[in-house]
Amino acid sequence: MTQKEPTPNMKAPLAPLAGAVPPRPAWFEAALARAPERAVVEVLGTGIEVLTWGERGRPGLLFLHGNRAHADWWSFIAPYFADTHRVVAMSWSGMGGSGWRDTYSMATLVEEMDTVAQVTGLFDGPVKPVAVAHSFGAFVALRYAADRGRKFGGVVTVDMPMTKRPDGPRERANELRDNAVYPDVASALARYRFAPLQPCENLFIADHMARLSLKPAADGAGVTWRFDPYIWRELRIGSPGQDMVASQCPVAVMWGGDSVLIDKPHLDHVRSKYASGMPWIEIPSAGHHVMVDQPLAFVTAVRGLLAGWPRSRERASTDAAARVTPQS
Repeated sequence: MTQKEPTPNMKAPLAPLAGAVPPRPAWFEAALARAPERAVVEVLGTGIEVLTWGERGRPGLLFLHGNRAHADWWSFIAPYFADTHRVVAMSWSGMGGSGWRDTYSMATLVEEMDTVAQVTGLFDGPVKPVAVAHSFGAFVALRYAADRGRKFGGVVTVDMPMTKRPDGPRERANELRDNAVYPDVASALARYRFAPLQPCENLFIADHMARLSLKPAADGAGVTWRFDPYIWRELRIGSPGQDMVASQCPVAVMWGGDSVLIDKPHLDHVRSKYASGMPWIEIPSAGHHVMVDQPLAFVTAVRGLLAGWPRSRERASTDAAARVTPQS
């Protein structure tokens, strides 16, 4: 997808609202009304923000957010699964309401994912849990799948960047700087934008995400962003493609049809290298932030996927053997 010329709606979608909350549709209000239980789980000395819905003992479903986002990116999505699943959303260290670390690594993030799943009861259900991971979160989920994937039933990557680009942080070390401080919430909201830049029609979702991205500044004067601006000083992604090949659990790929981070020729090239039974699902009229652009279509797609996927490799092998067994 070709990057469009930035517009005011892309660069500062909430600025025209001057701090006011935009109108919210009934479905969105109803979803937020099913508030999660909020807790902090300690992992390797750092508190990790955790949101949970649904009863323990149900099939586990773990939602993982992208770079510089937070668990509440899922708080209007997760309730749609709470009647059938034990649902968990977490904030990576250095993001959202989680604590910050001196340094960050994929190994540490994998440990966060595993510990949160254990503590919140995702392994207590009748089947192995499934992770639904957006963007950067998909990189971590695939690293987990390659290292410890036998503990999960499957991983769904959501608009994981699929372009020919080198490994490494998005920001160069010499470009990292402290987060800006704003005199009030309205001023901060006016500067909120998605990365990569994209149009935003559902301003009520952007407003929800932006307000929960803020915290009081250290000196109490004004507000600032909750993410650690130095996360990428040493963090390296690794090789998601190799992790997908090495995954110890099934993987499904979902993306936005209008995403600027999906190079269609490269996507087709990658797709040709994997098993034909691997689900590849495009969400039409969605950019990179699929849950923002097409939230209900996204819910429907995940529900449909979970209805018949994943099957264990053992079950798939048994089914395949049954199809070729000679009949007497």
